[in-house]
Amino acid sequence: MEELRRFEEFIFEAMSKTKLAGLSAAAVDRDGVIWSRGFGFRDVKEGLPATPNTVYGIGSITKSFTAVALLQLQEEGKLSLDDPIGRFLPLELEVKGEPVRLWHFLTHSSGIPALAYAECFIRSITGAAPAWVPIATADDIVTFMAGAEGWALEPPGKRWFYLNEGYALLGKVIEAVSGLDYREYVRRRILEPLGLKSACFLEELENSPEPAAPYVITAEGARERSFVPKGPIAADGGLAMDVLDLSRYARMYLSRGELEGALILSPESVTEMEAARVPVPYRGPFGEEGYGLGLWIIPDFLGRKVVGHGGSVLVYTAWMGYIPEEGIGIALLANGSGPRLAHLGLYALALMLGEDPETLPFVTHGRALEALTGVYEAFRGTMRVEVRPLGEMLAISIKDKYSEELVPLVPEDLSGEVKRFFTLQNGRRLPVEFLVDEEGVRLIYERYCFRRVGPLS
Repeated sequence: MEELRRFEEFIFEAMSKTKLAGLSAAAVDRDGVIWSRGFGFRDVKEGLPATPNTVYGIGSITKSFTAVALLQLQEEGKLSLDDPIGRFLPLELEVKGEPVRLWHFLTHSSGIPALAYAECFIRSITGAAPAWVPIATADDIVTFMAGAEGWALEPPGKRWFYLNEGYALLGKVIEAVSGLDYREYVRRRILEPLGLKSACFLEELENSPEPAAPYVITAEGARERSFVPKGPIAADGGLAMDVLDLSRYARMYLSRGELEGALILSPESVTEMEAARVPVPYRGPFGEEGYGLGLWIIPDFLGRKVVGHGGSVLVYTAWMGYIPEEGIGIALLANGSGPRLAHLGLYALALMLGEDPETLPFVTHGRALEALTGVYEAFRGTMRVEVRPLGEMLAISIKDKYSEELVPLVPEDLSGEVKRFFTLQNGRRLPVEFLVDEEGVRLIYERYCFRRVGPLS
C-alpha cells in the first residue's frame, strides 16, 4: 500500500529517537498480508537485519491465546467462564467474600492489584533490578499468591487491575480441564490449525531460523544484548513468533474465528472476546476504553472500534490491532522497549483508513513537546537550563558543578502561541509558559525568562 510509505518514515524516526535495534511490521486485510517489512537489526553485533520472518517474543498478546483456549473449552461444555477458579485448582480464592471466577481473571477484574511477579522476574533475570522471587513454574505462582486476596481493593468484577498472575492460573485451569500441558494445548488447538509455523515459546526462541537478539535500552541510550526471560512465563506472556504469523492470527479475528478452513472459535465467542466488560483507568481521546476477554477495546478511533493487545517482556515488545468493521489490521514486533508500538500501530491504521495520522492526539502532543526541547539561556547567558522530554511531559534541568534540579512540567494547553504547563513548588501550583513566535521560543519559569539558543546535545 502506497500510503504506508509514510508509516515507514514514522517508524524510522521513532526507532532513531529511542535507539531501538530492530522492528518488524505487517498489515493485513481479511484476504492476507498487504504489506510487510523489517527495520534495523535483529542482531546488531552480527549485523543481521530484521525481516518479516524474524521471531520475537509477543509478551502479553499471549493472553488472547489463553482466552481463546478457555472459550474453546467452554464451547465444548467442559467449563463455564462463570466457574469459580477453585473448581479447578486447589485455591479457594475469595475476594471481599465473593469467589473469583474465570472471567474475572480473563478481564483483570478479580479485585487484586498487580502483584508484579513477572516484572520482578524479568527485571532480575535481565539485571535491571536486584529484587528476586524464586518462581520457576506456575505452581510456584500459586504458592506466591497465598494471601493475595488480602491485598484486594474491590469485589470481583468491579475494577480493572492488570494481573499477570491471574492469567498464569488460567493456564493451570486449561491444563486441568484438557489434560494437556498449556504449551501443548496451544500448539495443537491454535498454532497448528492456524498454520503459525514460526510460533514457539520463549524457551525455544533461540532455535528459530531467524531469532531476534534481545536488547535492553539503557538510560544512556546504549543497546545491551540481554537474556530472554523464560521460566514461569507461559499463559500470561510466553509466546513468540514472526510478524507474518502474528498478522495471520489477527486475520482469524477479522474472519470471525475461522481462517482458511480452520475453525478456531465460533463467531459468537469472538464477539464475546471483543466486548468490553470492564473500563480501564486510562482516559483519552478515543472514548472510554475497556478490556474484554484477553483483548483491549478502543471504542472510537476515527469513528471505528479498534481491538487488540500489546505485549512486553522488556527485551521484546509487541502490538496487534485490528478494526473488525473495516477488515484491516496491523502487527508490530520489536527487540527492545523503544517507541510505543500502540502509537505506531494506530498511526498505520489511520493511514489504512485514508485519514491523516499527523492529526492524531498522541502525534500532535509529541510533536508539540519536541518543538520545545532544547538549551535555554537567561539575559546575557547568566543562567543556562535544558528542557528535556520526560515521558509525555517535559522537564527543566537546572544543573551546575555541585547540584542538579529537575523540574517536571505537566502540559495543560499546547494550542496557540502560548504553550501552558504547570509544576509544583513549595506545595503550590506554579504556571510555566513557553512563548512561540517570530522571535523563537521563550520559557517563562518562576521569576525568569529564558530564550532557546540551541538543540539538546
